[in-house]
Amino acid sequence: MNLRFIKPDWPAPPGVRAASTLRVGGTSAGPYQSLNLGTHVGDEPELVTENRNRLAASLALPSTPGWLTQVHGNLAVDAASSCAPEADAGYTHDSGVVCAVMTADCLPILLCKRDGCGIAAVHAGWKGLENGIVEAGIDALGTPNLLAWLGPAIGPKAFEVGAEVRESFLAKSGDYSTAFCETTQGKFLADIYELGRLTLIHTGVSGADIYGGGWCTYHQPQDFFSYRRDPITGRMATLIWRE
Repeated sequence: MNLRFIKPDWPAPPGVRAASTLRVGGTSAGPYQSLNLGTHVGDEPELVTENRNRLAASLALPSTPGWLTQVHGNLAVDAASSCAPEADAGYTHDSGVVCAVMTADCLPILLCKRDGCGIAAVHAGWKGLENGIVEAGIDALGTPNLLAWLGPAIGPKAFEVGAEVRESFLAKSGDYSTAFCETTQGKFLADIYELGRLTLIHTGVSGADIYGGGWCTYHQPQDFFSYRRDPITGRMATLIWRE
């Protein structure tokens, strides 16, 4: 089976390439079926290696992606760094370097300078959004005058959180109230796409320059891994690079 990708629909400058993987086209089995790209989820290492090789060949990647050890923090690192640093965003100002993040419900965000001379991939779960990972990615690129694309994440009808999550965002700004809908006392459905958009806007990115969103990893099992749906599962990747 051939690999399939989501290609961002955004006005990226010439030479900037990006893609987000679907779960099909790989060699993994069971709960990791089939294009699992995560080495940390219990899958057979040789199968993950083959999946990553297929990914690189299918996209004609110019280098090995700058894989990260994601910890829901607020550190952005040079994507050319070696040995999978503990960080939640990778950036580069160079061509031939692939920035990548892995997700299975969390929100992947791609950032791109208008001249194409700076790009970043951000892993933005609610903890990362609260901790400032978007701000870190933007600071690494040196300007909020950016294009942003929101990749596949858990949808607003599937992402239930406690009141403490809502309160932590409202402590930052009352604007975040639009991202929460109460279901039962003390429980809320959260729209992680809206949380991401608002965070980008608060950091200086124009709302007109934010693209993507609209998938639900939880409710689309044929296309996406979802940790909330299946605690033992694989990971997709969202990547950006300059030719």
